[in-house]
Amino acid sequence: MSAILYEVKDHVAYVTLNRPEVLNCFNYATLKELEETVEDIHHNNDVRVVIFTGAGEKAFSAGADLKERRTLTESEVRRNVRKIRDVFSAVEALPQPTICAINGHAFGGGFELALACDLRVSVREASMGLTELSWAIIPGAGGTQRLPRLIGQAKAMELILTAKKMMAEEAFSYGILNQVTSREELKAVCENYASLIMKNGPVAVQQAKYAIKYGSEVDLQTGLAIEAKAYEVTIPTKDRMEALVAFGEKRPPVFKGE
Repeated sequence: MSAILYEVKDHVAYVTLNRPEVLNCFNYATLKELEETVEDIHHNNDVRVVIFTGAGEKAFSAGADLKERRTLTESEVRRNVRKIRDVFSAVEALPQPTICAINGHAFGGGFELALACDLRVSVREASMGLTELSWAIIPGAGGTQRLPRLIGQAKAMELILTAKKMMAEEAFSYGILNQVTSREELKAVCENYASLIMKNGPVAVQQAKYAIKYGSEVDLQTGLAIEAKAYEVTIPTKDRMEALVAFGEKRPPVFKGE
């Protein structure tokens, strides 16, 4: 059975962590499979939005596979940590917008995968957090870097140092989640976000994501230069001209990502 389910439908890539019997945790084989999936998505021009979720109802992902971890040498542990960090960085670097549909508990690496996505929607009953310090380690897949950038250093320091588990509503109040919803509505809510995004020019969507992601890590003047460069990419596109023509003809534009 594949540890990662992957399909593309109507320009949306659906990626499902498929190890529900072990709370969708990450062993090395799963990370390798996820890495290959993300690489395929990166170069797939048919994909305009990506939705990540987990199989089952208990967990999005409980993080690292601790059963596997107990059998690993120190060298193999370093290999695994390097791999999960690199894979989640590849998720963050996808040109397409990414939505994390948190269908259940998300701890450690599972929460770090959610943080690597652009939007996060959770079921109301999910609990989540960076709980690594309770295992005498630290977040190693970007958690110490992405969480402070998302919600500020003081609150991130509190959550990480106390290894706190939050319910979805609390995570929403901190600005970690974009929306909290019922289990029955989770897929529909995420697909609605995808639909709203895909109404816009695909090249412009990717360039806006690029400008936001990379501009937020630098000073304002450098960020403005990044924005200007991203804008330049949209000027010669057929989609930009289609938007102007459609406006004149009083009809919705038909964008092709060109």
